[in-house]
Amino acid sequence: MSSKDFLSISNLDSQRLYSLITSAVELKAEGWSSLLSEKTIALLFEHPSTRTRISFEMAMRQLGGHCIYLSPDEVGLGKRESVPDVAQVLSRCVNAIVARTLSHKTLDVLAENASVPVINALSDMEHPCQALADLLTIYEKKNMLEGITLAYVGDGNNVASSLVLATSLAGMNFRIASPPGYQISEEILHKAREYADETGSEIFCTEDPKEAVRGADVVYTDTWTSMGQEEEAEQRRRVFAGYQVNSQLLSLARGYAIMMHCLPAHHGEEVAENILYSPQSVVFDQAENRIYAQKALLAEMLGGLELPLANYH
Repeated sequence: MSSKDFLSISNLDSQRLYSLITSAVELKAEGWSSLLSEKTIALLFEHPSTRTRISFEMAMRQLGGHCIYLSPDEVGLGKRESVPDVAQVLSRCVNAIVARTLSHKTLDVLAENASVPVINALSDMEHPCQALADLLTIYEKKNMLEGITLAYVGDGNNVASSLVLATSLAGMNFRIASPPGYQISEEILHKAREYADETGSEIFCTEDPKEAVRGADVVYTDTWTSMGQEEEAEQRRRVFAGYQVNSQLLSLARGYAIMMHCLPAHHGEEVAENILYSPQSVVFDQAENRIYAQKALLAEMLGGLELPLANYH
């Protein structure tokens, strides 16, 4: 890692990204171990999650370690107790802090004040652990990453931001179709284009889902309304009405294209009814792979696991 923390995909370089994927493949095949038998992590959540909580708990359990879950009501981060105080207390008790926060600024403050690693389990800016699991899934299905084209349809949110960084680091091509006002931030795109210049990947932004999906190897979408945006839900349904991933849109991708969604999904909105259960869908493999991508991350950060010098191009 470029620092003690994993707050963003930008904490990685291309080699480290590929090595984490390699390690995840190996750890998935190996099963349970005692690598982190004397380690404990705190799951510090400001809002709930099914996949994030269970995948981190299972990752640590399979590595022989332990988890302590701290709910929003128990901590009251920044309300009942200041973020710096929480960071310092947890640093005395656990080996790492896995934080799911409403604001990325909270993660920054946690990392600045914690002496143990802080891992971004989701913020309003990025979802880097999800991106690691996504690339692991694509590698499993396509046997390569470099040159693969991923088309993302929908909101340029935290998931899209981590994906454009991860794909450009991996030498994948990234296309995104978003309505005006809902694109990935220019700051993230600038960083991703720097990576793309180094790896030879391409980044393409459009407002037309058909243009993005045509000929793609992977079609990816996410909810139109994320947590904290509930008051915008009806407006977003109108804005994104033409951005649903359905069989007609998928038919424009390559014949062997796979369909991805980080879940939870709103059937009949960003995805057509039953499309997640179609032969092209890999969303449940993708959800399971959160365990193994995070096993690799935790093993490297806490166990001193030497990552293999892999090249999965």
